Amino acid sequence: MSAQGARPRFHALIRPEIAFYGYPPSQVTMLRFPSALLIACVVACAKKPDATQQADTTATASTTTSTTETPIASTENAVAPEVNPPGDIPDTQAFVNYTNSAGGYRLDVPEGWARTEKGSTVSFVNKFDGVSAEVSLSPASSVKNAASVRANEAKVIQAQGRAVTITGVSDVKLPGGNAVVVKYTSNSEPNAVTNKKVRLENETYLFFQNGKEAKVTLWAPQGADNVDQWQRMAKSFRWI
Repeated sequence: MSAQGARPRFHALIRPEIAFYGYPPSQVTMLRFPSALLIACVVACAKKPDATQQADTTATASTTTSTTETPIASTENAVAPEVNPPGDIPDTQAFVNYTNSAGGYRLDVPEGWARTEKGSTVSFVNKFDGVSAEVSLSPASSVKNAASVRANEAKVIQAQGRAVTITGVSDVKLPGGNAVVVKYTSNSEPNAVTNKKVRLENETYLFFQNGKEAKVTLWAPQGADNVDQWQRMAKSFRWI
């Protein structure tokens, strides 16, 4: 074949469409195959990421995963929270009705507290919590209200207690009758063994009837939450 005749074959490898000028269709198909294979390889190589890109992708995935790991647990167990802070009377505390015939009164008191009784005076104590009641004679002609109590009974409470600070004196209406409540803080009696004293919150309710004065005092360590329990005891007082 002459040099001129070989030119179409050479160009057919590069531009298969030229094969129509020098070869039959059967040979054109054979000549077009290498070009198709070459194109397929180029497309495949373009889609396949190189090793560096693949490594970067793996590193990124690893970093993302590490941020969702479970935190390391402490080797020390957490203690359970206090069910009842110091001085709090439990919400489940049972109460019983106490009657004092000598004093002519009755009221609800916490069940199980240590009782000390002498005549018309009684106290129920549990550690630094307590309730006491006592009855004394009171002049029937005297006017009993917050002003008179502030000028008389409150001063007696302050003089007889330990480092007493009066925080309030007010009139209150209770199921057992009109009363006056004196609120104050004080030091507790020192512990017989450790000599420890704590700061107490106190409420003293004064009831008056037929020349008698009943004094109901409630106390607990300062900061204790006994509002509901103290209200129950104060509202339960009755003359009999």
